[in-house]
Amino acid sequence: MMVKHRIHVSHEMQTFVGAGSVPASGWPAGVVGLGFHLDAATIDFYLAPTATALAAADMAFVVTAAACRRIFGFLPEQDARWHLPRALRMLVVSIVGCQLQGEACDTLRLAKSIETLCATFAMIGDDALIPADSACDLTEIDARRIVAARRLIDERWHEKLTLDAISRACGINRAKLTRGFRAMFDITVADAIAERRLGGAGELLRSTDLPISSIGYRCGYLNNASFTRAFSRRYGVAPTLYRAHRCAA
Repeated sequence: MMVKHRIHVSHEMQTFVGAGSVPASGWPAGVVGLGFHLDAATIDFYLAPTATALAAADMAFVVTAAACRRIFGFLPEQDARWHLPRALRMLVVSIVGCQLQGEACDTLRLAKSIETLCATFAMIGDDALIPADSACDLTEIDARRIVAARRLIDERWHEKLTLDAISRACGINRAKLTRGFRAMFDITVADAIAERRLGGAGELLRSTDLPISSIGYRCGYLNNASFTRAFSRRYGVAPTLYRAHRCAA
């Protein structure tokens, strides 16, 4: 049976390169795993990696969780899958496709493994990797456009936002935005807008003495009746009672 080539990067990290199985023994204790897939253009992160899961990758890392926290200051809290961006793909290709021989090849792969790990965690920390686990039918470009739509809602929730306006602003068609947004964020576009508006309204009710009608208008509602209905569905009480209870507390 073919086995991936193992590089002992340090006592805290190992790299497995190429096709074949991954040896399940000899790993450092307390590792997390990263699997890089060139054809699918994805990265898998595992809090508890298995040899079987890592065998499907073109290149895989096992690195101790303690090392990640010490070096990068954080660790993802759950398993994840992201689109593989071009910059990381080029690093992976340079490792998998290394044309050097013997010790020279291992040395290059060792150095590039450290570079790839650092670059990957930098992108995770900057929230620059696009989730692919719930959006596997989307290209990376479309996934980025849907993330841009979510960012637009978070920043401009108080404006008059429509599905057509958001899709135009983000360069993605309405149907793909609707389907992809739900897949990536487990919420509809309309519900995301309402959630953000009502959250903003709740904050204004708690922190200001603005009239209820003014708060509703500021949060994108055209009349007080529609604002009151939406707020009551979300919080279980009308805005006036919500403010009174908060002030009493």
